Formats: sequence, structure tokens, C-alpha cells
Amino acid sequence: MKPSNGQAEDWSGFDVSAFQRQVIAEFRANNGKMTGMFEGWALAVLTTIGAKTGQPREAILGHLEIDGNGVVVASAGDADHNPAWYHNIRKNPIVTVETGEDTYKAIAAIPQGAAHDKLFEQVVAEAPGYGDYQAKTPRQIPVIVLHRIEAAPGEERVKGMGDWIVEVHDWLRGELRTLREQVDKVEEGAAATITRPEPDIGQQMRIHCLSFCAALRRHPVREDVAVFPPIAEQFPALAPAVAQLAEQHKVVAELQDSIQTLVEGFMPGESDPVELRAELERLSGELESHFDFEEQAVVTALNATAPAPQYG
Repeated sequence: MKPSNGQAEDWSGFDVSAFQRQVIAEFRANNGKMTGMFEGWALAVLTTIGAKTGQPREAILGHLEIDGNGVVVASAGDADHNPAWYHNIRKNPIVTVETGEDTYKAIAAIPQGAAHDKLFEQVVAEAPGYGDYQAKTPRQIPVIVLHRIEAAPGEERVKGMGDWIVEVHDWLRGELRTLREQVDKVEEGAAATITRPEPDIGQQMRIHCLSFCAALRRHPVREDVAVFPPIAEQFPALAPAVAQLAEQHKVVAELQDSIQTLVEGFMPGESDPVELRAELERLSGELESHFDFEEQAVVTALNATAPAPQYG
């Protein structure tokens, strides 16, 4: 951000970093209220993690509020290259936003295609200067949406899509525990105490597996079709993890088949319950690893960008 008095001047010796530090210091000292050339501007300090250094990097930017979210523009004036902070959020989208009145953690999304175009129109409607910048550079100027990770002070946190996925995982984890508990009964000899008209332990496991295995098959299909593609598009840093999850979902389908075959093939008094328990434990461990990785990779982004589905 270079100062300008409207005259053509040589800025070749201008220290941009020192100027930014000065502006940021004034911004923080006055809770975002600026004087001089920036008086009346809506600004924010954006702290990113350096893509190369891994160290915090601060930039002071024009800041807009659109559809309830903070928005910043990677204009760099009308330069033909994107600013350094934009490359940082492509590598790590978790940022800190200071508006003068509020400081919060956010995850920075980069809308693409029609979503970008619509948002840029809204930006230009509020700040026409960005349209002038776009007219002077051949690159498409990115617009970044700063999705707050936690609820604002005094506001109730809304249940997000990530929370919903964790709940589904927890239900599936509970179903796995129930299957293992039923196998434990067989291994301990407790199955002999189960008499008609109750189904025997093999029938109980098969009935239980029908609902669990069906849900396990549907869950990743829904994610791959409806949930994950927008995350990979908006958050370049998460695209490799989303691609890895898609590959893992193929393995999940195989695990589902293995669990169903294992349970349906168990015959009390004939099959070895120790082998059944060991194999079920192995398959469960692989599923748990997938659930853990998925939650670590995408839950924050999902919670920040999409509400949980409503049923009923």
C-alpha cells in the first residue's frame, strides 16, 4: 500500500515494509481509526503464515463486510502479480483478522468462477476503485472471504457441516463398538445364555450390521458428490487432503464389504470367535484412522462455510 498525492512521482526507493509497519502501528494504537491519507477508510490487519518461511506476516488491507463476512481483495493496486499475502493463504488458509473493533481467527476462502464474479461485482459496488484496478491488469484479481472460525462475541455458534460429519462419524464409531461388544460376548461364551425367541448372537450381529454397513456405504458417497468439491475449490491448501479422502473412500467401501462379509459369514459354534474379533478390530482401526484424518483435514473449513443439514 503506497501513499499517493495524486502526482506522478518516482517511488523506486520507497520502503513499502516500513510504511506498512507505520500504518499498522497507527491502526492498532487507535483501534482502527486512521488519520491523514487513510482517514475514513475501512481497513483490517491480516496476519498470515508465510508460505516459504512459516512465520507470521502482517498486511494492512481495505476491508469490506459482504453477506456477513469480512472480504479483502488481492489487488496489489493494478500490479500484474498477486500480493505475497495471497500466496500465503493459498498455502495456509488460517489467518488472524483485526478490524480495530474486533480480532478473530478466520479461514480464508478464494471463490472461483461464477462465485468470484458475483462477489467481485458486490465489491466494486461498494468500492469502485477495485474495478479500476481490474481494468488495468490482465490478471483476474482474487477476492478473499474471511470466514470466522468461532462465533462473534455475544452470538450463538451455529452448528456447521463439519459438526454434522463428526456426529455421523461418532454414530458409526458407536455402531462399531456395538459390533465388537457382540463379538466379545461370543468370545467369552456369553452367547450360550441367549435363547429363543431372541435371535442368536450371529443373527443379532447380522441385523446390526445391515444398518451400520448401509450407512457406511452412503456416507462417503454423499461427501464426495456434494460436500468436498466446493472445499477443494475454495481452499487450495486443502485440495490434496480432499483428493486423498476421495481415494480413502474407495478403501472405506472395501472395508464395508469386508465387515459385512465377516459378520454374515460368522456361524456360532463353528466359526472361530477369536479370529473374528481380531479381524473386526483390524478393520475398525482402519475406519477410525480415516475418520480421524477426515476430521482433522476438513471440519474447520466445513463449519466456517456451510451449516449442518436440517432434517424433519
